[in-house]
Amino acid sequence: MYRLGIDVGGTNTDAALLDNHLQVVHTVKVPTTKDVESGIFNAISKVVKENKIATSSITFAMLGTTHCTNAVVERKRLNKVGVIRIGLPATTSIPSFTDWPHDLREEIEVASTIISGGYEFDGRLISELKKEEVLKFCREVKGTAECIAITGVFAPVNKEQELVVAEWVREELGDIPISLSHEIGSIGFLERENATIINAALRKTGKMIVDGFAEALKELDIKAEMYFSQNDGTLMNESYALRYPILTMGCGPTNSIRGSAHLSGLQDAIVLDVGGTTSDIGVLSNGFPRQSSLSVNIGGVNTNFRMPDILSIGLGGGTHIRETKDDFTIGPDSVGYKITQKAILFGGDELTASDIVTRLGHAFEDYKEQVEHLPASFCKQVFSKMTEMLEDAIDQMKTSSKETPLILSGGGSIIVPHMLKGISNVIRPDHYGAANAIGAALGQVSGEIERSYSLDQMSREEAIEDARKLATEEAIRAGADKSTISIVSVEDIPLAYLPGNALFIRIKAVGDLISIST
Repeated sequence: MYRLGIDVGGTNTDAALLDNHLQVVHTVKVPTTKDVESGIFNAISKVVKENKIATSSITFAMLGTTHCTNAVVERKRLNKVGVIRIGLPATTSIPSFTDWPHDLREEIEVASTIISGGYEFDGRLISELKKEEVLKFCREVKGTAECIAITGVFAPVNKEQELVVAEWVREELGDIPISLSHEIGSIGFLERENATIINAALRKTGKMIVDGFAEALKELDIKAEMYFSQNDGTLMNESYALRYPILTMGCGPTNSIRGSAHLSGLQDAIVLDVGGTTSDIGVLSNGFPRQSSLSVNIGGVNTNFRMPDILSIGLGGGTHIRETKDDFTIGPDSVGYKITQKAILFGGDELTASDIVTRLGHAFEDYKEQVEHLPASFCKQVFSKMTEMLEDAIDQMKTSSKETPLILSGGGSIIVPHMLKGISNVIRPDHYGAANAIGAALGQVSGEIERSYSLDQMSREEAIEDARKLATEEAIRAGADKSTISIVSVEDIPLAYLPGNALFIRIKAVGDLISIST
């Protein structure tokens, strides 16, 4: 039995086959196509053909994709959204869509309203809901809104009003897709509302991802269970992906981190994923990517849903190197997927980072003659500066001065030296070039809960136990086998600025996939 992992990048689409012991059987890399689906089909076809396996032996198929990120960045394939904020009289000073880029707002917004309701931080009622306010808004947007986004004050603490408003919306608008903020973001009202609106706007793209992957598998007669990569390094099933497409955003770097952990056998390390254009640096903590504690800007909009803590710098295998009168510059622009046409070592006329390392004998031995005319002293200077850029970036991601192992992934990692300051050892495992597809195929499913509790009403232990239960239920909803679920992280933070002895708790539960046979 095999697992199939697919990761769609800007330049290449990678595919990986893993056996039932999670050992890598084979990996392939094909160019990403304009319509993306063709690239996925080509990658699957190639990996199956080269291994000559029966398609019936593939039981799980996992996809990591940039579709949703691209949809927001390009302002394309987005739903029209009606926005309901539950917050009168508390939240009228800053309207919905405040500080959004004009073109993105124009693409998404149908109308927005603020209705009566909301809760205090400990779940106490601010004001009662008024059904007529909800129905009035629904009649205004009927026929124009394709999705509804509902956000309530402190809804992550008490979700009741969001659920009630959703029912009233369905009474008036029928089976319309609805995004609820308590399922999307954490504490922090405006950022959570923004994330909820974006999730609603991505429902069309999410369906396109699911349908496109299903069609590619069907054409190749692969009857595997489909899963989709989340940006915390775990997977979600088809229904979960359709409901929360925003969770696929940023899954590329996390797949690389998870794949690197698997290939190296390490649970804690720095991971450096080098492509043709950028170097992405993440932190592997207990086998999963470290999450960012900052608000995340998506397409010009601040949000607070979970995202991996990633630092990207403009340095990759195709990065332009330019000589000036007295010095040189490194990037940040790149020849990208045209490296095999434009780089000097491949017969082109543009100097790149790959040309530098080839001249110094670090890569592409068969092409060394093409770059022999480059001055060695100049190449050493450039390589030294490239190394310094990587060391500075890695240092920014470390939380202590202690030396840490570094795992390399991505085809561009040929530009990385064998030794770096602050790094105990540089590891380049087998199949490192397809670590992202391997990470997609590994396949555990998670559920994460963030909530504030008032310890005037319960003990700290009771609050943590309640959050554990909720995280476990969330993992089961996402497709985890109940018998395999374990808690991988527990974080509790006293909120000294709030009354009532408040405690913020974040818990993640992880479990194995439910097999088709079960």
